[in-house]
Amino acid sequence: MKTRDDDPATILDAPPMRALVTRPRAEAVELAAALAARRIEAVIEPLIEIRYRDAPVPDLAGAQAVLCTSANGVRALARVSAERGVPLFAVGEATAARARAEGFVAIASAGGNVGDLARLVQRRMQPGAGHLLHVAGSAVAGDLAGELAASGFAVERAVLYEAVAAEALSQATIARLISGAVDLALFFSPRTAAIFARLAIEAGVADALGRVIAISISAAADAVLSGLGFGARAIAAAPTQAALLDRIDSLLVASPLP
Repeated sequence: MKTRDDDPATILDAPPMRALVTRPRAEAVELAAALAARRIEAVIEPLIEIRYRDAPVPDLAGAQAVLCTSANGVRALARVSAERGVPLFAVGEATAARARAEGFVAIASAGGNVGDLARLVQRRMQPGAGHLLHVAGSAVAGDLAGELAASGFAVERAVLYEAVAAEALSQATIARLISGAVDLALFFSPRTAAIFARLAIEAGVADALGRVIAISISAAADAVLSGLGFGARAIAAAPTQAALLDRIDSLLVASPLP
């Protein structure tokens, strides 16, 4: 017979369901709507705060394309530049959707991770046709510039925002975790998972997670959580929000809500 430790679906049996959403607030609010459609209440606990920079404004003259590895990069660029016609390559559909919402008109989505983005740019762009502008935060994952430089592309990085780690879990979230009032915890990057792991240990709740399924966007994010006391852990089939939501759906199918 399967136990809670080897069958994540067995934990999903006590409505109302709640999911701890660790994304920055803007993304967390958008994700909360998708969760609400699944009758899951979002417990928003941003573990990274996005602080936009007003300067320097990136010079798009001569750039053949802009590369955005997050929706925050799109937001940051839209704040400081009125240019919307430059081709914009997005790491995934969520970033592409934000670009459309901000009025960009020439958008291509890699539908995956930084490696997928590099390969898409290599197929679509020419190394000698102008530099590529990577709009990013102060901390980046992967080596997009390195992968493209190996193919002869010149990549300039414009740091338009800071991604600042939270200093502590909120008292409300600590109380929910201790009382077992959280069913899912969602992690969208190794960095966010690492921040949660550190803060959970500091708050004394690392061993109070037995009712919680941790669902991560990648194996790298999941690996950071291995030392915590989650009842179970699951990984999305692809590094996208859509795939993570699909993983949640598969758990709900296995143990549907009444």
